[in-house]
Amino acid sequence: MLLEKIKEPKNVKELSISQLEQLAAEIRQFLIEKLSITGGHLAPNLGVVELTLMLHYLYDSPTDKFIFDVGHQSYVHKMLTGRMDRFDTLRKYKGLCGFVKRSESEHDVWEAGHSSTSLSAAMGMALARDLKGETNKVIAVIGDGALTGGMALEALNHIGHEKKNLIVVLNDNEMSIAPNVGAIHNYLGKIRSDKHYQKAKDELQYLLNKIPAIGGKIAKTAERLKDSLKYMVVSGVLFEELGLTYLGPVDGHDLNKLQEVFQQANNVTGPVLVHVLTTKGKGYSPAESDSHKWHGITPYKIESGQVLKAVGPPMYTEVFGDALIELAEKDERIIAVTPAMPGGSGLMKFAARFPGRMIDVGIAEQHAATMSAALAIEGMKPVFAVYSTFLQRAYDQVVHDICRQNLNVVFAIDRAGFVGPDGETHHGVYDIPFLRHVPNMVLMMPKDENELRNMMKTALDYNDGPIAIRYPRVAGLGVEIDAEMKPIPIGTWEVLREGDSATILTLGPMIQVAEEAADMLKRDGLNVRIVNARFIKPLDKAMLLQLAADKQKMIVLEEGSQQGGLGSAVLEFYSEHGIHDLAIRIMGIPDEFIEHGSIKEQRQEIGLTSEQIAAEMIKLMPRRRRSATGQR
Repeated sequence: MLLEKIKEPKNVKELSISQLEQLAAEIRQFLIEKLSITGGHLAPNLGVVELTLMLHYLYDSPTDKFIFDVGHQSYVHKMLTGRMDRFDTLRKYKGLCGFVKRSESEHDVWEAGHSSTSLSAAMGMALARDLKGETNKVIAVIGDGALTGGMALEALNHIGHEKKNLIVVLNDNEMSIAPNVGAIHNYLGKIRSDKHYQKAKDELQYLLNKIPAIGGKIAKTAERLKDSLKYMVVSGVLFEELGLTYLGPVDGHDLNKLQEVFQQANNVTGPVLVHVLTTKGKGYSPAESDSHKWHGITPYKIESGQVLKAVGPPMYTEVFGDALIELAEKDERIIAVTPAMPGGSGLMKFAARFPGRMIDVGIAEQHAATMSAALAIEGMKPVFAVYSTFLQRAYDQVVHDICRQNLNVVFAIDRAGFVGPDGETHHGVYDIPFLRHVPNMVLMMPKDENELRNMMKTALDYNDGPIAIRYPRVAGLGVEIDAEMKPIPIGTWEVLREGDSATILTLGPMIQVAEEAADMLKRDGLNVRIVNARFIKPLDKAMLLQLAADKQKMIVLEEGSQQGGLGSAVLEFYSEHGIHDLAIRIMGIPDEFIEHGSIKEQRQEIGLTSEQIAAEMIKLMPRRRRSATGQR
């Protein structure tokens, strides 16, 4: 096998094109086998095997910079740069990251878990290269889905203006996570489908080269003729009008054609866009036939393609989607908005039921937020379904366009808290700090799937401004579901367990961890009260004052940033009310990024476990109580 001989990029350069074709087949088989056990981003990586091989065949990493947009399609790159023996640890705790990771290898020069950043990074590296007087290549690989992101278009505009030498590889597979939408997608479709453009362009170039060097008017006329051809064949010619030399489209699975087009790109002065057509899931029929499902996949059976999933209660995402359908049946003003995440956000059934009320804007969170604001102004009830980590990308729009105008936009914030194998780029742990301090925002989190449904009713009945529900990437608890959804009074908490020794104030999935800790403490003679602080904003002021009057020791527990989170809000409240004599311990995520692994392992790493909570509570107790429980 050739694959066994690939220890570093120079080994790829030693092969012939026919050997590269054999290596491509071996890489696909390796990925199919390994990811059937670990899970991961299968379809995107199967689609870029030949492209990645050709980049390492023609260029010299890490001197030449390979910048992968998003980074989840870098598995082949990892294999070719000495990390093949670590694939059994992919996305596991302390194992190989599912994205590009600079600490893993010198060949990983840029990190990203969000899309549309590669072109800006490439521009920065090209500028730095020229300022340092170096001559290396800078190559950005971006998908057609990521190209819909506004940041990518901003970068293209600047790249075309500066005319720096860099190569943009447009990996065009007609998909991001969901099928792409929008004018850019349709424009690329024109280029993909036009068989005459490249031939006509090449023939005209040949004729122009035959014109003697008589200069002046004839040469200028010839250039105008060439430009006119572009408009006759493909309307707009977006990339060349932006200042990039356009090459392609080329079959991204044909190594000979890839070699030819990149050699052409190397001879161009200034920025070049190489348009590469690939098939997502290439080489594995289940992934080719449903690349949406196989974009990011859990373990599966190779022969059948059957995905191995645990049987149990539905995920919170599914509960959200079903509840939204029920509510939309009764209110035609309800509109779902998603930034290219209809499947991940649980909206596929909604889209099937209400196709005209399901708006997928592509990878464009900023646009989605501001569009939702305008929908609200016009009397609609927009529900912006978005992952917590992606909502970060629309922060200005949340503040400026929604909260400032106090508009009735509902935020359905999925993946709140730890997300496990996707790691630090995808954890939803910062939305509480960046939302709760914005005026007019209401922010809540359910303790179980039934409360999530009731919060959906609460949010869509609320008419006094923006309101957000955050929920985790886990299955529900299997609790009984109310026959009818009912609103929850805004800003009210509930006591789930009475206790006269101390209080744990918590929310969401940490309630179950708190219950376990309370059981441990009860065995030691401590009766701990547990409060479901389901409204992060506004706080339940009456209950906070009662807790202060009870003089109980308190732990505020949250699976979110400790700085600026629920615990901070509680301390601010007591400070504002001149209450300074309470013993309060905040337990949350510290001021550091937590890497990939299971959610259980991530909690253990930072001490968000029932054992640690019990230990911290005992430390808070007066010495006489600690002595009674055997503590010294």
